[in-house]
Amino acid sequence: MLLHSVAFGNYFIPFFNAITTRVTINGSSRRCSLAKFESRAFLKNSSPLLPKAIDNKPSVVHDSLRLLEWDKLCDSVASFAGTSSGKQATKAQLWTLNQTYEESMRLLGETNAAVQMHNHGGCAMDFSGIDVGLVKSAIQHAQGGQPVDGSEAMATVALLLYAETLQYYLKSAIKEDAEWYQRFMPLSVTILELVINRSVVKLVQQLIDDDGSVKDSASSALKHSRDQVRLLESKLYQLMNSLVQNKMSETSILEVSNIDGRICIRLGADSPTSFEGLLLSSGSGGESIMEPLSAVPLNDELQQAKALVAKAEADVLLKISEKMRVDIGDIEKLLNKTIELDVINARATYSLSFGGTCPDLFLAETKDGDLAIDMLVGNRNLKNWTLYIPKAYHPLLLQQHRQKLRKARKDVTNATSEIRRRNQGEIMNQKEETDINLSSFEMLVTKLEQSPPIPVDIFVAQKTRVLVITGPNTGGKTLYLKTIGLAAVMAKSGLYVLSSEPVKIPWFDSVLADIGDEQSLSQSLSTFSGHLRQINEILKHSTSKTLVLLDEVGAGTNPLEGAALGISLLESLAESGPLLTIATTHHGELKTLKYSNDAFENACMEFDEVNLKPTYRILWGVPGRSNAIKIAERLGLPNVILGNARELYGAGSAEINEVIFEMERLKQNFRKLVYEGQNYLKLSRGLLENLLVTRRKVMDHGTDQRYRMMQQVSEMASMARSILHKKRRQIRASATQPSQPTVANNIQDKPKINSQDAVIESSGIPVPTKASDSSENARKLPQPTVANNSQDKPKINNQDTVIESSGIPVPTKASVSSENARKLPLEKQAKLPKVGDTVHVSSFNKEATVLKVEPSKEELLVQVGQMKLKLKLADLTT
Repeated sequence: MLLHSVAFGNYFIPFFNAITTRVTINGSSRRCSLAKFESRAFLKNSSPLLPKAIDNKPSVVHDSLRLLEWDKLCDSVASFAGTSSGKQATKAQLWTLNQTYEESMRLLGETNAAVQMHNHGGCAMDFSGIDVGLVKSAIQHAQGGQPVDGSEAMATVALLLYAETLQYYLKSAIKEDAEWYQRFMPLSVTILELVINRSVVKLVQQLIDDDGSVKDSASSALKHSRDQVRLLESKLYQLMNSLVQNKMSETSILEVSNIDGRICIRLGADSPTSFEGLLLSSGSGGESIMEPLSAVPLNDELQQAKALVAKAEADVLLKISEKMRVDIGDIEKLLNKTIELDVINARATYSLSFGGTCPDLFLAETKDGDLAIDMLVGNRNLKNWTLYIPKAYHPLLLQQHRQKLRKARKDVTNATSEIRRRNQGEIMNQKEETDINLSSFEMLVTKLEQSPPIPVDIFVAQKTRVLVITGPNTGGKTLYLKTIGLAAVMAKSGLYVLSSEPVKIPWFDSVLADIGDEQSLSQSLSTFSGHLRQINEILKHSTSKTLVLLDEVGAGTNPLEGAALGISLLESLAESGPLLTIATTHHGELKTLKYSNDAFENACMEFDEVNLKPTYRILWGVPGRSNAIKIAERLGLPNVILGNARELYGAGSAEINEVIFEMERLKQNFRKLVYEGQNYLKLSRGLLENLLVTRRKVMDHGTDQRYRMMQQVSEMASMARSILHKKRRQIRASATQPSQPTVANNIQDKPKINSQDAVIESSGIPVPTKASDSSENARKLPQPTVANNSQDKPKINNQDTVIESSGIPVPTKASVSSENARKLPLEKQAKLPKVGDTVHVSSFNKEATVLKVEPSKEELLVQVGQMKLKLKLADLTT
């Protein structure tokens, strides 16, 4: 591999205007020259994705972004890009902030699409495996007709293959569900329109190895030249080893070395000078490098063979360059689209990593809204709000906390590993020291986990033009201003806002801020003068769609004059100034503006008077009150000083503070009750949902039971019908047989009278009779008639056979009177089962329970399982 690199460098020396005679340039110097060439080529034709500079914007815009620390947030977002060009393009795009409302909506749409692709899982984008610098260098070389480097060609192939893979996963997702195409818009169109040249991929993979070297099979000339080089090198090493072995008796410092591609011998200071060869170099310590005379011809042949190898490799790489040149437009477009997708993916990955919410970005209207107490009762109607950002985090503060927590957890892991490594054989005090460090690291992790950054609520009504925030020092007012400013800038740049849902933010053309100490010693400006200078620039460049953030209005000068100036400034901004102004102040006079002008609203940072520290929470609609005297009293200042202070401060001011205190208490109690009501409402909704689910389960269970019963009844009915049909067929079959022979021809076929006084016909059907009745009017059995029919079949009319509901036929005679037919023999009545008896149903071959007995009809109502049947006595076996 080193040999190929050296030869390749020799061949390309003319391209870099390098001069050499016999000594070749090594691979490292070649790579340095290539790097410089690639850098110059890239700077000559920069990527079209890099946005234009914003030097034409007023300096107050740059100053405001610097005060908001927007540059640090841009670096944080850019770190999520996978390529170096993607990082640069991300920072340039975010820092520009020259988007129109339509462009901001387009950026948010792209971020949404990338977030959907991440949520899908199979279509998530990752560009970290693409070396954009090598691809750009390959494009430059191909455009100039120069051979590309092997690593450049493989980087181009990696770009083409990744684009092809991304298209494949996107098509697979759309094939599974066509709705993904719309969810991924507009990225789905961009990805599907990428042009992948498979012929370039195939050619490069045939000629170049994965490590970027040219394959031996790339050409026959290259293979022959490399074989020749390997043969000559083998001969030279054999020659050198033999020479060294012969001289080892004279000196022990002899070493075979490769000097600039020539095989030589390195001699020590005590080596004999009679050694025949060319002296290539001699060191101050007596060490020298000799090329034996016998090795000179072989070394010359080796250099010629290496030159042939370099030429053959260059021919192969030039072939790849010419192939890329044909489709260089598509490759360059693919590279630019890849960087563009990398920028979009960086915005989406950052938003997902920090749990952001897609903002509802809108163009603010001029009509007034109504400030209600909706925010306290959880009203989600966002029409009445200019800003609605619940539980918003400062991005840099949240990032800093995560970094500290990550570092602390890493320290715990490292300390634990160190303890395991030292578990035996170490000094005890060292182990105890490690244990102490581990304990402190664990305590730090616990502390960081229990004290995350506190989010703030940002609720500004539509009619509010100026929001005045008061509160103690270090209470979080400045952090609150920066959180609002960064949220507005993030939404405009296509980033998610780090807050809970929903988020409503108007589109601001710019965010102008005066935050912190603006004194400038170089311009001989004091703190107050620096603030006035910045405010003056803000007034000049603000429009009706600008967000203005002012920290400590009127500070740095006489309190009375500062308050007067602050009131005048805020009233001017409320009347004909920017869309929204948010100002913090310590001047109590600014709190009263709300009660004389509906365009003003008050808020204050909450202060824990028990622990004497701020809570970093904001109270809406309540002005802050002075706590200096009360804090001094808690800290134990003498009563004389406190009394004089109260007198100087004035009884009226004290009463105002008491009123404010009562308002704060009522507001906090009301908020607590509202939160409790919301919790109860949520609980009741959960109970209602559970009740509905239980009701649905009960109804489903009842439906299942009814269906099961109906199925059982249907099965039993089918079984009963089957039995009835079987009995009917048996009766019909018996009726068609010659069951009534003539008296003359067949005397032995006369009907027999059994012990139960029933006449048994030939068909086997019993007919009840009365054997003891000697009267002429007694019931007589039907006598068989002599039929002239050749078949001698009895004639059965509709009155000859009675079919009961049980399906058991009972033959009778129409001439028999109904009274005699209904009489039951005494023997039969004596054998009737009673209610509750268990009988055997022969037709079902099952046991049944008697439910009802009708002796007059000779019928029983029995229950077989879950089915009730009415049967004749003849069907039962007791």
